[in-house]
Formats: sequence, structure tokens, C-alpha cells
Amino acid sequence: MTAFVVPPRVPWWGITLLIAATFGSGMATIVPMAYSLAVRLDALAPGRPDLLGYLLGIGSAATLVVAPLTGILSDRTRSRWGRRRPFTVVGAIVGAAAVPVMVFAPDIGVLAAGWVLSTIGWNTAGGSIANWQADRLPPDQRGKVSGLTGLSMQIAPVVGIVLVGAVRDETLLVFAIPAIIAVATLVLFIVFAPDPDSRSAPRSAPLTLGALLRSYTFSPREAPDFTWNWIGRFVFFLGLTLTTSFTVYFYAQRLGLTVPDVAAVMALTSLLSIVTATVGSIGGGWLSDRLGRRRPLILTGAALFGAGCVILSSAGDLLALVAGTLVSSLGIAVFSAVGQALSLDVLPHRETQAGRYMAITLFSQKIPGVIAPVIAPVVLAIGAGTQNFTALYLAAAALAVVGGLVVVIGVRGTQ
Repeated sequence: MTAFVVPPRVPWWGITLLIAATFGSGMATIVPMAYSLAVRLDALAPGRPDLLGYLLGIGSAATLVVAPLTGILSDRTRSRWGRRRPFTVVGAIVGAAAVPVMVFAPDIGVLAAGWVLSTIGWNTAGGSIANWQADRLPPDQRGKVSGLTGLSMQIAPVVGIVLVGAVRDETLLVFAIPAIIAVATLVLFIVFAPDPDSRSAPRSAPLTLGALLRSYTFSPREAPDFTWNWIGRFVFFLGLTLTTSFTVYFYAQRLGLTVPDVAAVMALTSLLSIVTATVGSIGGGWLSDRLGRRRPLILTGAALFGAGCVILSSAGDLLALVAGTLVSSLGIAVFSAVGQALSLDVLPHRETQAGRYMAITLFSQKIPGVIAPVIAPVVLAIGAGTQNFTALYLAAAALAVVGGLVVVIGVRGTQ
């Protein structure tokens, strides 16, 4: 077996392009989830917030099927443009093409089809960027860069919601603005970020159907740290996804607002959360590199998110909503930044199968996206109602803390 060669440090301009591309793809992915889809759905099916969960679940299910396939294919791609860049291009094209489908959808079925295209496209582009990160970053840059890319993912929906909130009555712009920004940042990454010619790389064995299906799985015995990290992330993101899909409706209920009018409140809380996101992402990533320790900071992030959810569970006014959102935002930022660095640390077969294992790591975030929309309506119905957000946020808090504990206790081969 060939020893793993530590890659050279990525220069500042390469990191800048990476952060910008992550920002753009994150905006195009998250803004529709957090706001645009809810507004479009409210126009097509008023009073049916449960349908949003099902739409998001369908999109996540589609990503579960496509993400490993694109990761495996990119590992095997041999071209003058490198392994990852072709998939960034294809993802951006598909994501942009989904915008008119969602904007002009005459019914829920067409809207769902558009959302499936959108999530496949932008997640393919984002996944190729993450694979580039796995290929290129040496260990001593992973925490810092993961913090910066994590911050960009935190800020992207904030900026996006502020922008679309200003044009909330223009359905086309609500969907098009995030997509335009994503395409612009991705084009810069595609053109200027180095992705070495892969035509001379060793050829892999032919990809049979059986090999393809097996590549969606992995051996926990051969990669125990990867396994425990995967499980912990799965539990944490299950808790997180329980709440993110219903934020618009939660704010509307607690503040007595209509769904479209929530944009102003979300813009306020999102802008304020930039501070906590900055501290959590950059501070957590930098500190994990400096100390050489990831796991304690991951548990800290999970605990902070849980505390924020507890505050939100009983919030009945704007001040309490802001406080809970800021605490949970800090926790998400710390967990995401340090967790990304840890995921890169425990990645098996980095030189030959990084795309495959990065896609499997993505499962720990996307499978909750399928499960949570099914679980959430059940939790919301506790007490014979339809919007028991107190129970939903308390369940999210418990799951997040358990997820952090799993990572701390289970991962043993790294600090």
C-alpha cells in the first residue's frame, strides 16, 4: 500500500476561492429551504406547512441516491480538467435550470420536481468543492479552513434571506437571486482554482453494478473512527433538521405573523447570528488546530445548540427568539467547523476514494433530511395539536447532545 503523501499548503487565494464557492452553493441550497419554498408553498397550498417537510424530504432522498454516485465517478474521472471540476460545472448548470421550474410551478408536483433538480444540482456542485477540499488540504489547515467555509455556510443564508426578503413579492427574484450568486462564485472557482490534470492517474477497475452498490456502504470494523463520527453526526443533524425545516412557521406562530411577514424577523435574527457564527466557526476551527483537539469542541458545540433549542422551546417574544437563535447559532458553527475538520481527519482511503467517503459522510446530514420531515409532524402533533413547537425543540436539543457525546466517546484514534 502506498503511504499517504501530505499535500502542500493551499495558498490564500485558493482558500478565498474555496470560501466564495462554498458561500454561493450554500446560499442556493439553504435559502429555498429556509424561506423561498415556504413562501411558494403558501401560495400553492395555504395552511399546509406539513407539505414543506415532505418536499424537503424528497429532495434529501434524491441527494442520497445521487451524491455517492457523483463522488465515486469523480474519484474515477480522468480529464485535463481534473477529477472534481467537471462535476462543479454540471451541478451549477442543473441547479440554475431548476429555478424556472420552481418559479412557474402550477402545482405541488411540479414544485417538488423542481426542488429535486435544485437539490441535486447544488449538492453536486457543493460536494465537488468539498472533495477538492479533502484532496488539497494538509492536516494543519483543516480546522482553520473548515472554520472559514463553515462560516461562509452560516452567512450565506443570512445574506440570501436579507436579499430575497427585500423582493419578497417577486417570486422569480426570490429564487433567482441565490442561484445567480451561486453561479458567479462557482464560475470563479471553476476557472481559477487548481484541479490538476488527472489523465495520468492510475486507472481503477471497471465500475460494475455490484461494485457501485457496495460503494454506498463501508466496513465499520475497518474504519471505526469514521463510523463513530458518522453516527454522532447523524444524531446531531437529525436534531438540527427537526427545527430548520419549520423555522418560518415557528416564528409565525410565536409572533402572530403571516408567513410572508416572517422575512423581516428572520433577516434580523440572521444578521445578528453573523457574530455568533463568526466566533464559533473561525474560533472553533482555529482553536482545534492550535490545540490539536477536535472532540471536546464538538461536544461544546452540541451542548450550545441544545441550550439554544431549550430557550427557543419556551420563547414567546422577539427577545427570547433572538437569544435562543444566537445561542443555537453559536453551537451549530462550532460543531460544523470542528466536525468538518474531524471528518477530514478520519477519512479512509483519502488518496483514491475521497469522493466516495465524503459522499458517505454527507449521508450523515442528508439521511436526517429524509427522516426528520416524517418525524417532525408526529412530534408537532403531541397534545392533539398540529404545531407543538415546544416538544419539537426539546427533542432537537436532546438529539444534538447525544450526537456530540457519541463523537467524544466513540472516536478514539484522534483527539
